[in-house]
Amino acid sequence: MSEQELTGVAGWAVDLMETLGGPGAGLAIAAENLFPPIPSEVILPLAGFTASRGSFTLAEAIFWTTAGSVVGAFALYLVGALLGRDRLRAIWARLPLVRMSDLDKTEAWFERHGRKTVLFGRFIPIFRSLISIPAGIERMPVLVFGGLTLIGSLVWNTIFVMAGYILGENWHRVEPYADGFQKVVIVVVVVAVCWWVIHRVREEHRARKESGV
Repeated sequence: MSEQELTGVAGWAVDLMETLGGPGAGLAIAAENLFPPIPSEVILPLAGFTASRGSFTLAEAIFWTTAGSVVGAFALYLVGALLGRDRLRAIWARLPLVRMSDLDKTEAWFERHGRKTVLFGRFIPIFRSLISIPAGIERMPVLVFGGLTLIGSLVWNTIFVMAGYILGENWHRVEPYADGFQKVVIVVVVVAVCWWVIHRVREEHRARKESGV
């Protein structure tokens, strides 16, 4: 796949990187954090591919994409912090099927496992971006959040940037594997949500029958 054949998100990303250099790669990844449908699994190998063409160095590609990941994560952290726990609970109380005890359990779980979730969540498509919001809601210490995000993003970005750099014109060979992993994650989430909804509806129905309503 040559540069002339690149269209859509890929073409936009390469144009951005070749125009702005390393900061362009960082800007593209920051946008990916804010808009998860933009796939980092495409942007990152492209950053490596662009580096292999001499637009910037491999080290610059890794540095700027990681900086972009951290900036994007902090933007979503701020969204969570502005939303706040009180507003979240007020919104939660109006949602169908859910109970306040569900939120209490989720908060307790995040309090125990939030640091591991923020770190390892950087390796999971979609959740990589969204995990920053509950971290902001729970006001995870900024330095802790930033450090964990930096480590997780650095590992993830280095793997994909290096792959694009080594593969060069064949950078797109990375995409099917990453895309397959993302589809598995989506299927697992959909199945889990469907199971939860069915289970909760049955519980509500059983409770109404027992109360004679």
